[in-house]
Amino acid sequence: MFVSNVGGIIAAASKESAHPLRKTGKIPAIKRIVLSMQQAGLFPIVVVVGADDYESRYQLNNLNVVFLILEESDEKRELFHSVKAGLSYLQDKCLSVVFTPVNAPMFIPKTIVEMRKYHDDIVVPSYKKKAGHPVLISNEMIPDILAYDGENGLRGAIEKYAGRRIFVEVDDIGVLSLNQEDDELQSRIEEHNKSILHPILTFGIGHETPFFNARLKLLLFLIEDLNNVRKACDTMALSPGKAWDMINELEDKLGYTVVKRRRGGRNGGKTFLTEDGRQFLITCQRFEEQVISFSEQKFEKMFLESHMLEKKEEE
Repeated sequence: MFVSNVGGIIAAASKESAHPLRKTGKIPAIKRIVLSMQQAGLFPIVVVVGADDYESRYQLNNLNVVFLILEESDEKRELFHSVKAGLSYLQDKCLSVVFTPVNAPMFIPKTIVEMRKYHDDIVVPSYKKKAGHPVLISNEMIPDILAYDGENGLRGAIEKYAGRRIFVEVDDIGVLSLNQEDDELQSRIEEHNKSILHPILTFGIGHETPFFNARLKLLLFLIEDLNNVRKACDTMALSPGKAWDMINELEDKLGYTVVKRRRGGRNGGKTFLTEDGRQFLITCQRFEEQVISFSEQKFEKMFLESHMLEKKEEE
């Protein structure tokens, strides 16, 4: 059962072309992409980094992303290897996946929203007939891309399956901002900041006090994936003690078991979501996606179309 409708992949491990900490305005490129993906409602967001890239992990520590680590000794640290790592991880977890290299940070969230309206296996945005990033890939397409071993990496794989691809014209020059010079990127910062202006919603569930939030949602997702609380905690920089406190409180408030503990065995104990726990996680994700969509529509109509925020800035 798919946990999410659309997940995200950011390839930031390529030795030759990745510049995850390159400043775009006041924040690194990698952080700008994560914020754009989150605004578009993507979950989970997977960031593929090299084993030596501690700074990128530090920059994103509190943004609830999943890190896939490519070993420093790996000679295949080219872009397509990162693509395959991310797709392999999200296969059968999401109905579709949005992929971008980290050196394409200037697309706007609205572009992803527009691309999601189409249901082809590969959706590529274009600006004035020029193709760009990010690229939307359906779950059905992932096995074919993982099996591709030809030339030109992801581009070659997409060309091979051109019959399953559609180009979507978008009003977003940022889809073309691959490998732009610093001064060219900086000239577009103000425009991009306006495009990512959005309501800041903190998703949670509670009664007297909150007992479920985005961090706990990611923890449950990782437990379902890894079947191990300690490994899940290592992935998201959370202490096991704190994780169990969060889980125990959640189960106490819900009145049923969310995480099943299986102790002992030759390979040690395992943890996994119960059927109730899995259904709770999926329902929370669906609810959050709908809330984000509704709030964006209302925010645009009530604040942006009426220019209320622009007036405040002018004053």
